[in-house]
Amino acid sequence: MECLLGISFKDFVIVAADRTIAQSVLVMKSDEDKLYKISKKLVMAISGESGDTTQFAEYIAKNIQLYKMRNGYELSPSAAANFTRRNLADYLRSRSPYFVNLLLAGYDDETGPELYFMDYLASMVKVPFGVHGYGGFFSLGIMDRYHNADINEEEAYEVVKKCVAEVHKRLIVNLPNFKVQIVDKNGVRDLPDITIKSLNAETTQSL
Repeated sequence: MECLLGISFKDFVIVAADRTIAQSVLVMKSDEDKLYKISKKLVMAISGESGDTTQFAEYIAKNIQLYKMRNGYELSPSAAANFTRRNLADYLRSRSPYFVNLLLAGYDDETGPELYFMDYLASMVKVPFGVHGYGGFFSLGIMDRYHNADINEEEAYEVVKKCVAEVHKRLIVNLPNFKVQIVDKNGVRDLPDITIKSLNAETTQSL
């Protein structure tokens, strides 16, 4: 029922995640942060079992910080993605696997922005755009239609808003709030949350 969205462009990556924590038919929280800043230019959008998501994201973040302290430089997005995938694969073959799906977005000073798709079975692929959750059924077509590597931040944010609006319209599960972050050469930055209220206000103004 959770939803993660990520799109990579020429100069940045934008990611969004819903803020709802649900248990069966009950909504437990509507302000959860599912975007974890792993390093200065690396962010992880993660969904799955509540305890697993927090524990795994923090485990990866602390180990990447430990690597920086020991070696004096940070892992590249590609190296961080492979490190994350290896840990998922190792735990998958243990008695305590992590049931998490994630998008790893980062910026490399040499290769530019990168976005990696990973799931709980430890599969990994570098993608121009990726999704997790039922909301992805309605978002992939929009991303494919509007994705253009050369568009600016404002236009990219509008594409994400289109995806969220479609999720609100089509998905029976209530996911009212989405947190949005952008990763570029300057690091990780927050963008305004996308909510039903903000989308409705824009629709009213346009009318």
